[in-house]
Order: sequence, then C-alpha cells, then structure tokens
Amino acid sequence: MTRNSPPDLLVLHAVRITGFADTPVIARRFGLDAATTQEVLLDAEAHGWVEHTAFAGTGGWSLTGRGRAENERLLAAELARVGGADEVRDVYREFLPLNALLLRACTDWQLRPTAGDRLAVNDHSDPAWDAGVLCELDGIDRALTPLADRLGSVLARFRGYDTRFTAALARARAGDGAWVDRTDVDSCHRVWFELHEDLIATLGLDRHAQP
Repeated sequence: MTRNSPPDLLVLHAVRITGFADTPVIARRFGLDAATTQEVLLDAEAHGWVEHTAFAGTGGWSLTGRGRAENERLLAAELARVGGADEVRDVYREFLPLNALLLRACTDWQLRPTAGDRLAVNDHSDPAWDAGVLCELDGIDRALTPLADRLGSVLARFRGYDTRFTAALARARAGDGAWVDRTDVDSCHRVWFELHEDLIATLGLDRHAQP
C-alpha cells in the first residue's frame, strides 16, 4: 500500500527539490492547496526553516541550513515508518548508472566536439548528432519507468517523475530542444535533477559526495 505524506513534509520537501520557487510553484509540486501551502511556509519561516527573498522583481522561498536538517529528519522518520529504506536504496543503486548516461546525454546536447575544439558548442546543425542524443534519452526514459513504479509503491510523493520525463522528451522530439536541458521549464534535465535531489534527501546522502 502506497503511503501519503503530510502537507508540512511535502511543502518543506518541495522547497528542497525545487531549490527556489514562489508559493504557487511549491503548491503545484505536490498538488497542494495554495492557502495551506502559504500557511505551512509562514510557519516554517517562523521556525527558521525557510526564507523568502526577492530580487529583480522575482521572489521565492528557499531552505535554510536548519530547514535542510529538518527536511532530512522528517524524510528519515517517514521512510522508517513505512519500512521503505531498502527499496529506495536499491532503486538509487540502479539510478546511478542512468544518472551517468543522463549527464553525458545533456553534455552531448550542449557540446559537439570538432577536430579543432573538443568543447565546441552544439549548434544543432547536425540532425544525426541530435538524433543520437534523443535516442540515448529514449533509453533512459524506458529504464526510468520501472524505477519510478517501485518508488511510487513506497511513497506517493515519488510518483510522476517518469511521466514528466516522458512529456519533456516528447516535446524535445517534436522540435523544441529547450525541453532537453533548460532549467526554466520542466525539461528532462530538470526532472532528473529533482529526482536525484529527492533520492539523496530521502536517503540522507550528500549530493557532492555522490556520483
């Protein structure tokens, strides 16, 4: 039986995995009511777990160091409560080789080495090169589905990564290359980054110490 997470955990976790976002984006991340999300954020701010900053007309929430620790405490308690630690660890081990493939695919989307410049920018004038990258992403997409199913069987909040990745890849295949690696849309790279952050946060790992 899949378990649902409480709103206070989901709001704090949404701030964690989005990095910096305004209240509507945080609410939408897990399908929460905007008013409830705002209330939880203000309560978290009072505890020193989140902070709101604004610049250049853009405002959003981010986690403080204390908030990061609280997020990981809540996630660890939840994982222990549902008894899903072994399954999530197993999925993470299978995720890591795919992560290396995803990073390489995104690099190949951005760079196309030439004889004189191994860091030459990919100007997307070679359809065969780009098709090869999209083929790599297709393989990653297929491999992600069973992993996402396993995660979703542990906790409902893990659901959706595979469908979001598939949707982004479909838009890239339709001709909009931004959906491969842009960070301001729900691209393949953004979805993957959030999944990676979700896994290491849930398992209490350090992203910088991981492959």
